[in-house]
Amino acid sequence: MTTDIADTDRVDETGDAESGLRAGQRRVKQRDRTTKTRDDILLVAREEFAANGLSGARVDAIAERTRTSKRMIYYHFSSKEGLYLAVLEHAYADIRKVEAELRLADGDPVDAMRRLIGFTFDYDEANPDFIRLVTIENIHRASHMRQSSSLGRLNTSIIDTIAAILRRGQETGVFRREVDPIDLHMLISSFCFFRISNRHTFGHIFGRDLGEATMRGRHRVLLQDAVIALLRDPHAAGTAREGA
Repeated sequence: MTTDIADTDRVDETGDAESGLRAGQRRVKQRDRTTKTRDDILLVAREEFAANGLSGARVDAIAERTRTSKRMIYYHFSSKEGLYLAVLEHAYADIRKVEAELRLADGDPVDAMRRLIGFTFDYDEANPDFIRLVTIENIHRASHMRQSSSLGRLNTSIIDTIAAILRRGQETGVFRREVDPIDLHMLISSFCFFRISNRHTFGHIFGRDLGEATMRGRHRVLLQDAVIALLRDPHAAGTAREGA
């Protein structure tokens, strides 16, 4: 009789374990579905906001393209503005994530700087919707960015990376002048950004196709060479001021 009770207990324990396992698997699947739904919404919303701006973007269109509902979108993001902010955060997180994968912390500082510049150039070229999103947020004077608790921290990584490359170059005598990392980031970003944001107006005025492969390659090397020359020449900034 005791054996029968023990066997019954083992069966109950096995059944409970299997039931718990199935419940856990269901939770994982549900979490995966929720994550996929959220990611799909962010992807489509990025395209919608980049194409039409915050005011022109339609949540109905996003819901239709993701085969979900406005109610589901608002469940995940609270509001249209909340979705827009999430898109901005996701966009910046993406570029910072790919930058981190370059592993520029060690090695030759000149090569590291060239690789960073090349990456920024190529990323902006391949992601014009990112440029449009940043332009749109500038129209709003970064009012939505200011509501984010993560964007400030998220973007310190690129400044830390540039600072580390500069410091390594100065320590080895390759870079002989001090440059503020944020200033250098602005210099690199502005050229890459301008090529995309002003491509059509600049191209029309000066008769240049900034998307043409040969010109694109020339501009990529031009920016790399210009930045390295600036970092290596301690008199570059002074000369520029004297000639102004």
